[in-house]
Amino acid sequence: MVEVTDLMCWQEKMNSTKYMVLFMFLSFAALFGARPAWAAEKLGTFSLYFENDFFGGTDRYYTNGVKLSWISPDLSDYAESDKLPAWSLPYIRRLPLINEPGFERNIGFSMGQNMYTPRDISREDLIEDDRPYAGWAYFGIALHGKNEYRLDSMEIQLGIVGPESFAEQTQKFAHKLLGCQRPNGWGNQLKNEPGLVIAYERKWRLLQAGTVGGLAFDAIPHLGWAIGNVHTYANAGIEARLGWNISKDFGTHLIRPAGDFNPPVSAPELLPYGNCGFSLNVFAQVECRAVLRDIFLDGNTLTDSHKVDKKHFVTDVAVGVSLIIHRFKLSYARVLQTKEFKGQQDDQSFGSLTLSFSW
Repeated sequence: MVEVTDLMCWQEKMNSTKYMVLFMFLSFAALFGARPAWAAEKLGTFSLYFENDFFGGTDRYYTNGVKLSWISPDLSDYAESDKLPAWSLPYIRRLPLINEPGFERNIGFSMGQNMYTPRDISREDLIEDDRPYAGWAYFGIALHGKNEYRLDSMEIQLGIVGPESFAEQTQKFAHKLLGCQRPNGWGNQLKNEPGLVIAYERKWRLLQAGTVGGLAFDAIPHLGWAIGNVHTYANAGIEARLGWNISKDFGTHLIRPAGDFNPPVSAPELLPYGNCGFSLNVFAQVECRAVLRDIFLDGNTLTDSHKVDKKHFVTDVAVGVSLIIHRFKLSYARVLQTKEFKGQQDDQSFGSLTLSFSW
């Protein structure tokens, strides 16, 4: 059993986090209340994603995800960016789905780390009926083609699963720093394995409706797929947003392959009331996945390792709030995920916090 003191520790972290999120929202509103002169510049956007189950008062399953990404300014052609080697451009232009005429282009780069643990991290022995300890560290490159109503995204992620992901060291350091239960079962984690994911996702902006006062509503459905030894699945979902001065972008994103797209938030054409540089909305998301492979449940590809019987259909439901103030976008979502493997005792609950900054 997980120690009572550990549960109390995580409960305290969850309560303090609620106040931290509120403080961050208010701080950005106070610090950036005037429209800057540089709002019309062509800017790229950095985004920092942080997902953790302590927002839900637990410490299990998908327990932590961190991702840092950069999205280029809008481009008429991928060659406009000096971030891609010249030899790659002819091949990129032949790719389907992301090269339609008349679409703007964006290039994205990312790096991140995810970690997964069983329910009881106090045990050192192998818990055969619970999910394996696993870490995933990766780099990604994404190519986006978009117009006002549609976004096509393709991403390639390369990384490592296993001890070389340094998920064990990261979790132990964080728990020591916070004074929480030491995770003792990392000796049973998945073995080192190079990882590859190729993912595609299409989003649409539909059902756009607004009022003279700026209150508006829209819906953003998406369809996609991923293939690789880390993830192989098909996914579909929808996000609905209600708020004031909703940005003309493609919503708020959780950490997933090909799901990351935060355009420059200061671009005045993204906000119906662009001169005010302010947007606030609440949103709800639903995503369903048909899962063929998940290395974090199925175990290593070519090596014997701990594994569990996964469920082939998983659903995520998220509700949250998103704030834009000039160059900054801050979003928070609470996520509930259905059971991922047979024998899982509880649904997964975690929070997702994203800060984007255009520069």
